[in-house]
Amino acid sequence: MFNALVAQQTGKTVTCRFEQWDNCQLPDHPILVKVSHSSINYKDALAVTNRGKILRSLPMVPGIDLVGNVVESASTDFQPGDTVVLCGGGLGEDYCGGFAEYARVPAEPLVKLPATMSPKDAMAAGTAGFTAMLCVLALQDASIKTSSGSIIVSGASGGVGSVAIAILARLGYSVTAISGRPEHSGFLKQLGASEVLPREAFQEPAKPLEPQRWAGAIDTVGDNLLAKLLAQINYAGAVASCGLAGGHQLNTTVMPFILRGVKLLGINSTYVDNPLRQRAWQQLADVLDHRFWASISQTIGFQAIPEYSEKLLAGEVRGRIIVDMNSAE
Repeated sequence: MFNALVAQQTGKTVTCRFEQWDNCQLPDHPILVKVSHSSINYKDALAVTNRGKILRSLPMVPGIDLVGNVVESASTDFQPGDTVVLCGGGLGEDYCGGFAEYARVPAEPLVKLPATMSPKDAMAAGTAGFTAMLCVLALQDASIKTSSGSIIVSGASGGVGSVAIAILARLGYSVTAISGRPEHSGFLKQLGASEVLPREAFQEPAKPLEPQRWAGAIDTVGDNLLAKLLAQINYAGAVASCGLAGGHQLNTTVMPFILRGVKLLGINSTYVDNPLRQRAWQQLADVLDHRFWASISQTIGFQAIPEYSEKLLAGEVRGRIIVDMNSAE
């Protein structure tokens, strides 16, 4: 028996509560992991508070991130004792996730944790850091070099945006941040942004083409801001789009694509093939160290997940929330 935070439906009401579960209640996947740490993402907070349709079936253990040690494995790729990390891949949405002391998971999205990265650091990264790294890799694969010009990052105060700034700066890129929270300007410059622009500067409707300003962009906002960035990207530049915090619409023209050769790169961090997952995690371990992850995260105990889910949705938390599954505080 082990502890799990479980979403259950009673009548028309869905609630999350702590329960004692048995391994036989976990899904029929080939690898059993003893979870050491998880993290709270926006999706997780919505699932725990029942404010969003995140969970595909019930009962379900939320938690789209986990790190831990393999206990049993029917896959030749993993052996008992391996320290592994999983972010996305349907975890905590399609099948039971990281908010339990044990999880049974498929092999395809599972990655051995790089030797230079601790379990806590992996969860300080979590889906946000993994997504940020995918965005940076996509820009690099699109031939956006440090010599190409400045990279602009929207939603810079959020998890993806802030980690993306740190990665880009440490790789030698010049980075401009867009943030709607002026009180975070100092924090963003500490991460490596050379300039912080207010979100209001991008509120005017986008023209088909505007003066070229950026070699590339990482956009977590969507809607008019994404259209504005596309119109301002340099010839042969690229935009990695990974979010819709500002809306899912995109009112633009083909002009940036056919006249400037701009590339719009869609980033989906949930379903990613394993070689790219391994590449992203190794790059995260190589580029950012423990001091960075510690500076953007706080650690809570297992029992505090509901409380901090509420705080996250209320905007009362800055940075990443690591869940220590061995602590009840």
